[in-house]
Amino acid sequence: MTTDSTPASTTIDFDSIKKLTTTESLAVDQLILNELSSDVVLINQIGHYIISNGGKRLRPMLHLLAAKALGETNQHHLILAAVIEFIHTATLLHDDVVDESELRRGRESANAVWGNAASVLVGDYLYSSAFEMMVRTNNMRVMDVLSKTTTAIAEGEVLQLLNCNNPDTTEEKYLEVIARKTAILFSTATRLAAIISGSSSDVENALAIYGQQLGVAFQLIDDALDYKASTEELGKNLGDDLAEGKPTLPLIYAIQHGTPAQAEIIINAIREGSREAFNEVYAIVKATNAIEYTEQCAHRAAALAIESLSCLPDSDYKTALEQLARFSVQRDH
Repeated sequence: MTTDSTPASTTIDFDSIKKLTTTESLAVDQLILNELSSDVVLINQIGHYIISNGGKRLRPMLHLLAAKALGETNQHHLILAAVIEFIHTATLLHDDVVDESELRRGRESANAVWGNAASVLVGDYLYSSAFEMMVRTNNMRVMDVLSKTTTAIAEGEVLQLLNCNNPDTTEEKYLEVIARKTAILFSTATRLAAIISGSSSDVENALAIYGQQLGVAFQLIDDALDYKASTEELGKNLGDDLAEGKPTLPLIYAIQHGTPAQAEIIINAIREGSREAFNEVYAIVKATNAIEYTEQCAHRAAALAIESLSCLPDSDYKTALEQLARFSVQRDH
């Protein structure tokens, strides 16, 4: 499989893509605000804090773009876009607690502001709200897909936890974590658009593949950026993955392709879960071309995503989905 041939210098206008779903996105935002209305003040505070804390709203936008590429959107599409954002937000709250993160998108994480207990419980509330909302679609297939998705995400979280501080983690195990923890929600977002639109199983599966490969590309670039971007660009502290003992692909590749002495430095850094060795590790990652390798893998995933869209009729929305795949591997934050 060849990688996408779009030149790296090509700039994707993300704002123009967002404008294609402006009307629907505003309706989804209002729905989210309505659903976050609780007589428990802390739920409102934390929910609003993280929902409004920047972010691309990429997953609900993918759902809406896929729906519009298949025809018209309806109320069920809007509900599921909100459900997808709630599930994503809940995973962020739980992730930051597990990872003991202090920053999220350049601001203090919710657990840094309100503490771990409140963050976990509000995350649970968002999950519960998401399931309450999805029932409104009165579609058993939708409920089946979403329930399996949340199970897969939880499994991915546990697998990642098992891999932490384990320098023996293979590329295969690493990619399995990505598939379950991150890519599955991208895949579900686009798959659900096809289900609600009444598309054929072939179209549904193609869109699911698109979302899955796009999610893989996004996560691979995220992992590369932890050794490439600045803190301001990344919205979190550089070296967070290393400090958390996460054996991401740049580290796995560097261990395999560095000298024994270089490999030992990275192995010890992963085991200890310390940022102190970041400069040494960064130099090794750079010397072994581990960032380039990770980016090449991301480009392959993006190309597979674009290829899967061949079943869709030509439209501005299909073009936007293709551009998002290219954007996923060109971004610097």
